[in-house]
Amino acid sequence: MTTPIGSDAQRANPALEPLTPLVGVWRTTGTHPMVPGVTFHGRTSFEWHQGGAFVLMRSEIDEPEIPSGVAIIGSDDAAGTFTMIYFDERDVSRRYLVEVADDEVSWHRDESGFAQRMVFTIEADGARLRARGTMARDGGPWEDDLQLSYERIDG
Repeated sequence: MTTPIGSDAQRANPALEPLTPLVGVWRTTGTHPMVPGVTFHGRTSFEWHQGGAFVLMRSEIDEPEIPSGVAIIGSDDAAGTFTMIYFDERDVSRRYLVEVADDEVSWHRDESGFAQRMVFTIEADGARLRARGTMARDGGPWEDDLQLSYERIDG
């Protein structure tokens, strides 16, 4: 058997430690203002990738109006920042800046044609997250976007 390429770098990245509260498997329920009266049901996982060098997020919603997606989060140690690269089943790919505070993790992109933010509030018991999304089109006002509640089911 051959040694994996780059195995020395497949280890925990200490800069990502603040994302630990997200790691696990979550049941999600939520709403979106563009689909009134519909409650969305799904699953999201956050897991350490490549031994902890990155965080990998996978999400899926049972209802077809919200796309399934995958993202990877990494850090820039020199800048002290986090970046997430996202891709979904619509062939949409985006880059988000990620920020971490005491009980919050957020990501945002501020492109002029379509800006987007998602703020996760981590509840004290660590078993629940609340996510509030907002968006702005063509430099217009911020509007509500996807709202999700997360309940930990594993991890």
